[in-house]
Amino acid sequence: MTTATFRIHPTPIGDALLLRSVEGLLGLEILDAPLGAALEPWVRALHAVPEHDEASNADVADQLDEYFDGKRRRFDVPLDLSLVTGFTRAALEAITRIPYGETASYGEVAIAAGTARAHRAVGTACRLTPLSLVVPVHRVVRADGSIGEYGGRPDIKRFLLDLERSNRPAGV
Repeated sequence: MTTATFRIHPTPIGDALLLRSVEGLLGLEILDAPLGAALEPWVRALHAVPEHDEASNADVADQLDEYFDGKRRRFDVPLDLSLVTGFTRAALEAITRIPYGETASYGEVAIAAGTARAHRAVGTACRLTPLSLVVPVHRVVRADGSIGEYGGRPDIKRFLLDLERSNRPAGV
């Protein structure tokens, strides 16, 4: 059983559910459902109900604000990937190496994760990531350069990609 705390933090793309375990940030997702519905999968995965703690994840909230203000290019909070295993974990770790303001195709991420033909599995890892934004799955695009769906919210993916492109240092 993993003990976790959560808080809700407003962002320009919607309220973010931030979950933390003793080891680090366990989950970050933009809410598109009522809080109770969003917490249900976490309760099942953790075998416990996360406790609301407005002070929890203050560091993550601050870094999110800096990211959306164009002042942060990389998150540096400890992550708890204990609920992510196998190729999904390898894919998410590869995605964390995509530089700010750049993109990589699903196939390129599959190669970086060690399984060249697993581009569809990379798509699944992106769709199911418990740590969106901090693990920048929005930087993963289709082979033809189109951005894809981002959990059915391509408008959010476009917003994030545009935000990063407009805040890249000159000459990059």
